[in-house]
This record gives sequence, structure tokens and C-alpha cells, in this order.
Amino acid sequence: MVKMGNVWDRTAEFLSDNVGAILPIALLAFFVPASIEGNFEAARLGAGPGLGLLLALLQLAFAVLAVWGSLVITAMALGLQGSAWRTALRRLPATILVAIAMLVAVILLSAPILGVMAAAGYDFTAVQQVETIDLAPSTLMAIGIYGLVLLGVLIWIGARMIVMTPVIVGENRMFGAIARSWRLTRGAGLRILGVLILFVVIYFVAAVAAKTVFGSIFALVAGGEGEGVSLAGVLTSIVEGAVQAAFSVLMPAFAAKLYLALTGEAGLRSASVPA
Repeated sequence: MVKMGNVWDRTAEFLSDNVGAILPIALLAFFVPASIEGNFEAARLGAGPGLGLLLALLQLAFAVLAVWGSLVITAMALGLQGSAWRTALRRLPATILVAIAMLVAVILLSAPILGVMAAAGYDFTAVQQVETIDLAPSTLMAIGIYGLVLLGVLIWIGARMIVMTPVIVGENRMFGAIARSWRLTRGAGLRILGVLILFVVIYFVAAVAAKTVFGSIFALVAGGEGEGVSLAGVLTSIVEGAVQAAFSVLMPAFAAKLYLALTGEAGLRSASVPA
């Protein structure tokens, strides 16, 4: 049985032994984009269509860059031969296609909620006009129950898909990585779910502290009055970017080490992944 404590130990060992190689990736793929993107909401205030489109394109580019960075960390943690940068670039299209497929599946699973709301006479155009639309209690209950069930299903699937990216990188798979991840995590889902919940809680606390505590300090020191981008907002986004970058490095490294532990236990490791 794979012990999560051992996986965390191997993850910490990998990160401490490869700080010099990981730091440039964390800065380029996670920290700098997150620090810049943190000011986009303020920049959109009063912005024209041109600037809004530019910011949207930058967000998309930053998202792709973050995926690439995660793949680099994954390749390094798997100990693959050759350049992790080139490996990540080669597996980037497959990773994006699988992510899009998963997103489409989530949208399809969420479609019944929109169908029930439409059948109940919900005016979706009223949302854009910030109008309050009342729904029957029975409709709200049906939506709530389905939403809770769907949330639980998605959380469980997320736990079972935790090693999907290492499979894509280490075994050169694409959509087959979904079934492969599901098989590898069989019997370990609850333990993985517990780790993910702990991870989310710690990240949430750190992110809230970075935004509220440091945001308040910077607002007092640098001033936070007025609309648009401010010095306090920029400084706060830098701190938030640092927190996000740290967790963005930790998660793929942990997933890769978990993949190695699961495949080693099951005797299913691919020949392309070193023992």
C-alpha cells in the first residue's frame, strides 16, 4: 500500500535537491504571470474593448505557460532522460487536448442545471442586467441536490485523475491517460482525496492571508484609494504570485512522485520512466 507520507517525503527531497533548476521555471511559468495577472481586474475598470481583448489573450497565454511549467516539473520529478523543457513542449498539445476534453465533459454534466432553469422560465439575459430572478422552491431544491451530487462526483474524479499528467508525460499517452490514471489510483482514492483536501485548505489559507494581511499593509503604506492599478495592488499581486507559484510547483511534483509510487507498487511502470 502506497503511504502518502512517503510520497510527501520524496516530493520534499526532490524539491530540495533541485532548487536551482526549479527556480527559473517557477519564476517564468508561475510567479511572473501570476503577479501580472493579479492586476488585470483593476486594469479592466474603464478599459475599452481593445484592452479587454488584449488582457483576455494574455490570460490565455499565461494559462498555456503554466501548463507547460507544470509539465516541466513533472518531467523532472519523473527523472526522464533528456531536457525536461523539450519534453514538456512535446507533450503540451496532448495535455491541452485532454484538459479541453475534460472541461467539455464537466460542461455537459452541468448542462441539466441550465436545462432545469430554462424550463422553469429563468431569463438568462437578466443575469447580465444584474436582475434578481425568483425560482420555485422545488426547482431550487432540484438544482441544489444535483449540484451537490455533481460537486462530489467531480471531486472524486479529480482525486482519481491526479496522476493523469504524469501518465501523459511519462508514457506518451493522450486520452488513454484518463483510464490509466483511474486504474492506478484504484484503492487509493480516499487517501488521495484526503491529501488534496489538506492541500486546498492550506493553499486557501495562504492565499487569503496574502490578499488580506499583506493587502491591508500595502494599502496603508502605499495607499489603495481610487480605481485602476495601484502600487498597493501591484505589491499585493506579487505576494499572491509567490504563494501561487509555490503551490504550482508542489502539486505536479507530488503527482509525479505519487505516480512513481503507484506504478512501482503495481509493477506497471513504463519502460520510459526510470525505476
